Amino acid sequence: MSGGEQKPKRYYVGVDVGTGSVRAALVDQSGVLLAFADHPIEKWEPQFNHHEQSSEDIWAACCVVTKKVVQGIDLNQIRGLGFDATCSLVVLDKEFHPLPVNHEGDSRRNVIMWLDHRAVSQVNRINETKHSILQYVGGVMSVEMQAPKLLWLKENLRETCWDKAGHFFDLPDFLSWKATGVTARSLCSLVCKWTYSAEKGWDDSFWKMVGLEDFVADNYSKIGNQVLPPGASLGNGLTPEAARDLGLLPGIAVAASLIDAHAGGLGVIGADVRGHGLVCEGQPVTSRLAVICGTSSCHMGIDHMVQGHAAFPELQAKATARCQSVYAYLNSHLDLIKKAQPVGFLTVDLHVWPDFHGNRSPLADLTLKGMVTGLTLSQDLDDLAILYLATVQAIALGTRFIKEAMEAAGHSISTLFLCGGLSKNPLFVQMHADITGVALSCAGMPVVLSQEVESVLVGAAILGACASGDFASVQEAMAKMSKVGKVVFPRQEDKKYYDKKYQVFLKLVEHQMEYLAIMNDD
Repeated sequence: MSGGEQKPKRYYVGVDVGTGSVRAALVDQSGVLLAFADHPIEKWEPQFNHHEQSSEDIWAACCVVTKKVVQGIDLNQIRGLGFDATCSLVVLDKEFHPLPVNHEGDSRRNVIMWLDHRAVSQVNRINETKHSILQYVGGVMSVEMQAPKLLWLKENLRETCWDKAGHFFDLPDFLSWKATGVTARSLCSLVCKWTYSAEKGWDDSFWKMVGLEDFVADNYSKIGNQVLPPGASLGNGLTPEAARDLGLLPGIAVAASLIDAHAGGLGVIGADVRGHGLVCEGQPVTSRLAVICGTSSCHMGIDHMVQGHAAFPELQAKATARCQSVYAYLNSHLDLIKKAQPVGFLTVDLHVWPDFHGNRSPLADLTLKGMVTGLTLSQDLDDLAILYLATVQAIALGTRFIKEAMEAAGHSISTLFLCGGLSKNPLFVQMHADITGVALSCAGMPVVLSQEVESVLVGAAILGACASGDFASVQEAMAKMSKVGKVVFPRQEDKKYYDKKYQVFLKLVEHQMEYLAIMNDD
């Protein structure tokens, strides 16, 4: 190549499977997102706390969005493909055909979604064993992890599902298998949701103790006996069949996958922060905490509070008239009614505990419910805006709660890195900056926003870049493909107010547990 010629551009495709849609992006070597597409996926709720999807529907959506983002691109320049997804459970038979995870026998619905809470009895029994492996998942296992769901299938769908099953995949691993034909599992999904240990592997005694000794007997072939780190290249890359489905070339490198939130961390947390006045400059990456503001952590709770309010139709009409989202309209409305005080002070007598669907972290208590104190007879738009503000604050207070639990366990966190849909909301970001002080001693924390808002997709593309061999390590790819966009600093003058709000926040859950004890007292 002569000195005047440039090397051909190299591109990577990242695919992210969320709760309600599949998204894909074309990303270049410097982490710039060049094309984006999304496509909805079906969800079923056949009964309360049962949430199901179809792996075939999900794969079809992956194909639609991937074809869209590579239109007009020389396919020879696409070097790698990476997947991330929710930690839902996919069930296939020995020939890799879908099996029903429902009493109706509908094999199309072969995915138990991450938020499914059908296995309450099973998770309680698992936690009662006090097995030592539980210390690696926070002391108690969540109902949203895979072991209780597997036990539920064995106890409730023995003939139609369990006895016929040949493969149980975490959804990210299903996608990488679908693309390559390789059944290897990602270390990420197995450690986070399946009790696998990077040092010791599977613990036979745990599976025998909880009644799932079947996996020990077949050497874990159904749940994974080949485990690879995220970003590792799988087999011979994209199979001819998958290449046709996705609109790519056979043989493109495909990476071992990640859970969606972890992909967001990969896409945002490795950015070079020099020159932004941050404490974490020069500190190890472990001083950074990535907050992925997606459906599971944020949107569902906020949507629930806003859409259930009497003033929601009025809000919708006014937001539509201004061509705004309802949340952009609420943010501007809060600015109108705050008068001379800081906007956050509007919730001085309104407090929310946001665990409407149980607590995942740090309490892992599926019985917890949402709480609101300070309700009045008002049902106007001002009341809705302030309730929305209190809910946003509650999510930020929950982030502080998690962070303090991490500090108590020995971590040292100096900076928050936010990505996901709600990182586009300036109120949500500022509340996180103002509220996340530790032990009443620091005035919040700076929040770093990525240059690319779709950091989860950048993270998935980073996996593909690593699998392609274009970068020597995940760390190198993160440093080259993650970039700081904006830094939001806390408002020091609001510290005392949010420390008080945090004290009330902790009292709410303390009181809820007291109420439960009273009602359960014979």
